[in-house]
Amino acid sequence: MKAKPIKKIVVVGGGTSGWMSAAMLAKSFEKTMEIELIESDAISTVGVGEATIPPIRSFNGYLGIDEMDFLKATKGSIKLAIEFQNWGQKGDSYLHGFGYVGRKIGITPFHVYWQKCLKEGKAKDLSSYSFNNIAAQANKFAPVTKIKNTPLDGLSWAFHFDAGLYAKFLRHYSEDKGVVRTEGKIVAVHQDSESGCVTSVELENGTKIEADLFIDCSGFRALLINGALNSGYEDWSKWLPCDRAYAVPCSNDNSPYRPYTQSIAHSAGWQWRIPLQHRTGNGHVYASAFMTDETAAEILMNNLEGEALKDPMQLKFTAGKRSKIWDKNVISIGLASGFIEPLESTSIHLVQMGITNLVMHFPSSQDCSLNARDYNNRMDFEYERIRDFIILHYHVTERDDSEFWNYVRTMDVPHSLQQRIESFKHNGFVYREDNELFTGEGWLQVMVGQGIIPNYHNPIADQVTVEESAEYLQNLNVIMERAAQQLPTHKQFLNSL
Repeated sequence: MKAKPIKKIVVVGGGTSGWMSAAMLAKSFEKTMEIELIESDAISTVGVGEATIPPIRSFNGYLGIDEMDFLKATKGSIKLAIEFQNWGQKGDSYLHGFGYVGRKIGITPFHVYWQKCLKEGKAKDLSSYSFNNIAAQANKFAPVTKIKNTPLDGLSWAFHFDAGLYAKFLRHYSEDKGVVRTEGKIVAVHQDSESGCVTSVELENGTKIEADLFIDCSGFRALLINGALNSGYEDWSKWLPCDRAYAVPCSNDNSPYRPYTQSIAHSAGWQWRIPLQHRTGNGHVYASAFMTDETAAEILMNNLEGEALKDPMQLKFTAGKRSKIWDKNVISIGLASGFIEPLESTSIHLVQMGITNLVMHFPSSQDCSLNARDYNNRMDFEYERIRDFIILHYHVTERDDSEFWNYVRTMDVPHSLQQRIESFKHNGFVYREDNELFTGEGWLQVMVGQGIIPNYHNPIADQVTVEESAEYLQNLNVIMERAAQQLPTHKQFLNSL
């Protein structure tokens, strides 16, 4: 017998993850699937994720959203990089920029030549060969995709935006494509007695809403994936001990309109600054085992660049992921599927990745066990590689000024990360595994930025003299500096909206 086709999808929960999911599903299955989203105005969303990475442009592009309309609707700004302060040592600062660093010669990565010249005192810091970082430091931006009269690519960018406004924007988009929004609070989840699959959810008013497939976007509550299916959770707090955060917006009247996010390390965690058109988003992520709530809140409020617009809101979390992100006929998206602190702005991206992979693995019938298996394998890989990249920031440090930094500096890390660190320390080898999220350039910038300089370089670079290599580096830097000078300021670009 043929398994029944999927005819109806219910998204449980709104906010950014719920409406991103509804929008993607509506775009992909508008003519073949009934889509309903249930949310309650009485339940608040977290809504502090405001920084993104470049793949968000692909998501918006798939939906057919105009970039300028999106920026205006979400009070958005441009993001070219993340600035890390006090991570390798107190007083240190470096940029992890999007896009490329330098330009390889043949098959030889650029950083091999940079590394060779650095040892001879003939190279600048790594950021000097990143067009994104040069433009970010100068507070410049324009949507340049190519540097004129050169083979060099232009800028790679993402956005800072108001997550609440983005959810509203996507709600209008989704409803225009036929998504039905139902207001109500879910009080019961009904399951099939034999398979355990969710058959319906029940609202306070007694209404039962049935579906073939359920998307759990209910946040940390994880109403379906945990509350009903009890799918289990992998706890990664031994590597990522930060388990709380305070978040607060402030005014930005005197803001320099930086086109980058700031991540400022403190004694038991770190602080974010995210510049929007109308305000600045701030937060302090910290480990409660090493710092009291009162101290964490005080540090945040004492380091605002403007007047606080609200009282700080506290969030509590455990770093990790669901044992099964897709279990039976429930797919968890966003905070319901797991949480990795937003140090590299991956929270919204994991929503995008989750719903995009669902579309790619979408079942042709209600018999979806193989689809779930393949989906979970891919999502496990993505989560684990992002996990390793975040751990890297804490573990590769020389800071010894607090119990927290002594712990993360000396802790055992996952074998997959330890191998990467050892390979880079020895000979500068960086790589991107199976099209994982972060590129070799990303790994390179963080490891170098936090103090790892490899012991050796690949001998292939010795086919070119130090003088020739240094001239090549200088030419690249001059081209990028001149191109950046010709760009308008980030504020001028925003004013043009």
